Amino acid sequence: MRLLRQKDRHGVRRIDGVDDVNVSVARGTMTVSHRHAEAIQATIEKQVRKLGYTAMLQAGAVASEPAPAGAHDCSAHDHHDHGAHDHEGHSRDHGHEAGGSHNHDHAGHDHGAASEKPAASAHSHIHVAGEGPWWKQPRALLTFACGTAVVMAFLAAHAVPAFEQWFYGAAMLVGLVPIARRALAAATSGTPFSIEMLMTVAAIGAVLIGATEEAAAVVFLFLVGELLEGVAAGRARASIRGLSALVPKTAWLEKAEGTYEEVPAETVSVGAVIMVRPGDRIAADGAVVSGSSAVDEAPVTGESTPKAKETGDTVFAGSVNGDGVLRIKVSAAAADNTIARIVRLVEEAQESKAPTERFIDRFSTFYTPAVMVLALLVAVLPPLFAQGAWDEWIYKGLAILLIGCPCALVISTPAAIAASLSAGARRGLLMKGGAVLEGAGRLTAIAFDKTGTLTEGKPMVTDVISFSRSEPDILKLAAALETGSSHPLAVAILNKAVAEGVAVVAATDSAALGGKGVVGTVEGQSILLASPRAAGEKAELSDEQKARIAALNDEGKTVSVVVVGNEVAGAIALRDEPRPDALAGLAALKAQGIRPLMLTGDNKRTATAVGKALDIEVHAELMPQDKQRIVGELKAKGEKVGKVGDGINDAPALAAADVGIAMGGGTDVALETADAAILNGRVMDVAGMVDLSRKTMTNIHQNIGIALGLKAVFFVTTIIGVTGLWPAILADTGATVLVTANAMRLLGWKPKFS
Repeated sequence: MRLLRQKDRHGVRRIDGVDDVNVSVARGTMTVSHRHAEAIQATIEKQVRKLGYTAMLQAGAVASEPAPAGAHDCSAHDHHDHGAHDHEGHSRDHGHEAGGSHNHDHAGHDHGAASEKPAASAHSHIHVAGEGPWWKQPRALLTFACGTAVVMAFLAAHAVPAFEQWFYGAAMLVGLVPIARRALAAATSGTPFSIEMLMTVAAIGAVLIGATEEAAAVVFLFLVGELLEGVAAGRARASIRGLSALVPKTAWLEKAEGTYEEVPAETVSVGAVIMVRPGDRIAADGAVVSGSSAVDEAPVTGESTPKAKETGDTVFAGSVNGDGVLRIKVSAAAADNTIARIVRLVEEAQESKAPTERFIDRFSTFYTPAVMVLALLVAVLPPLFAQGAWDEWIYKGLAILLIGCPCALVISTPAAIAASLSAGARRGLLMKGGAVLEGAGRLTAIAFDKTGTLTEGKPMVTDVISFSRSEPDILKLAAALETGSSHPLAVAILNKAVAEGVAVVAATDSAALGGKGVVGTVEGQSILLASPRAAGEKAELSDEQKARIAALNDEGKTVSVVVVGNEVAGAIALRDEPRPDALAGLAALKAQGIRPLMLTGDNKRTATAVGKALDIEVHAELMPQDKQRIVGELKAKGEKVGKVGDGINDAPALAAADVGIAMGGGTDVALETADAAILNGRVMDVAGMVDLSRKTMTNIHQNIGIALGLKAVFFVTTIIGVTGLWPAILADTGATVLVTANAMRLLGWKPKFS
């Protein structure tokens, strides 16, 4: 019924026979290692239910290898939306092949039973019946019921004011009873001062001082917060599972030379040879045995253009084959391919940064019992040891209880968070809860993906170079060959031709040359558009032409050479250009004391050129695990690290960072794995998010100061006899009003960076 938390392990760990309990917040599971397989299962399941989860024993348990003292894995899952996402594997951490071999590729054109033996462990799992839409889950139904009850109480109170307290009290009980039951279960399991206990005390305290309407509202807001937290966690888990959809379910396995059989991809063993047809996704990691083609590796490496693959080259599961047939020798089993490793990296990174305990939850550990003890001491000690009047000091003790009522504290943080989330959302900044707001303002370093994050995510023509033909002719001939193609470089050339007003005629007899370029006939002339290396096989490039191309490559640009007949006519340079606000956005972060750096899967030459233009530290040619590793190294040095990206290959680093931020237009996996999203796709908005976070935390600290400060003042005045019960009630109510009003100021937040 609620989001699984680390503290929930304590209730199960206290059961006799349980050896260890591990909670995975990322997967929403609780793994229990215990003895006495059959005898203890019912007890564990009962305790899990007491903690607020709807669980059932999963059938099909199997015994595992012998383990010390025996162990069972029992998974307790919270209710959430398990709806899977359909992910097509197109990432935007893309780059262009430039430099090195200058290989410009046009080939992608559109042409049992549990064992009870003491020496062994058996595995049984406790699962919730949590499949289905989030609004059908018990947590959502409880929130809707409480909200409906509050609305009905409001209407009834206006109709019959004399019974206002009763109406709001009944509405409050709709939500409070389940919360109180969980608080009691946690208390009997060793966690007496949980946030549920604090909520219960706050609601009861509000009723005692006559603020029943406030009590009902606070209970409802608490349920809404838990619901939103659970939905976000459920969607994140579903998106992680959706990564597996990038790998095809079947593969064409070579039985004998020239003979293939379609088999489940998970059954393909290391060393086997599979055949991948044009347009198919590659089913396993491996090396090309024969064939050549362009392969779209965007889901894995982030390269924005398909990469030429020939015999001996490595390919990754989940990448998309171009227009050639490939025979691939498998190098990794399905459970250990690139996509499977990314899934594990995301889950491990999320678990390593399990959600921090809310401030009020931590504070309540000593605040609530301290107030109760203090009130008791005030009521008892003076009469016993200072001959004080019992009635006077009991009255003061009761006032202390009212002063200590944590209503203002309970509302101080969520009110500020709600206002900030609303203000940010109106400006395209989406953050998944208060932990993100707190974390963003503490960042000291932010790692950016390149393509689609710091850059536009698509190549654009930057230069048209004339060698023997005019620039308009070069653009006209290249666009003629590219007509009808959806290749990213082709689209860029066609867009440039339209922008320059060049009349484009379609080429005839056009054909893609696998891994090299495209050839065709334009107005009776044989035209080739290809990489410098492939063009050099058709016509010799002069030293001057090679130097010009090399200079363009050094600027991170991809160069395509136009050959007419046997003559080098000219060249076209393309590059994924920085976003218009990228330089200013990075400067704003530096002004906030934050160190920006680039982590990209793109080639080093391209990344360095873009990094130089943006004045940012560059780390290039990175795999997903490399990005995650660098984030981890920064954290190990004491940095608070943010990661901004928009691709599937960014998911592990997004999850590993203190705050992961997805850029608008990114993949579903990036958006769901990240803690926050920037819908407008502006680099400047990252600085805006940091600013909003810092203002929010300042506001929360002010709220806590108001709440505790007023309590401290009235505590002193009550002890010396200046104030009594009614002023104490007014102090608590006044603190709540002040805290709420202060939090609402955040609704008017406007970014100072624009």
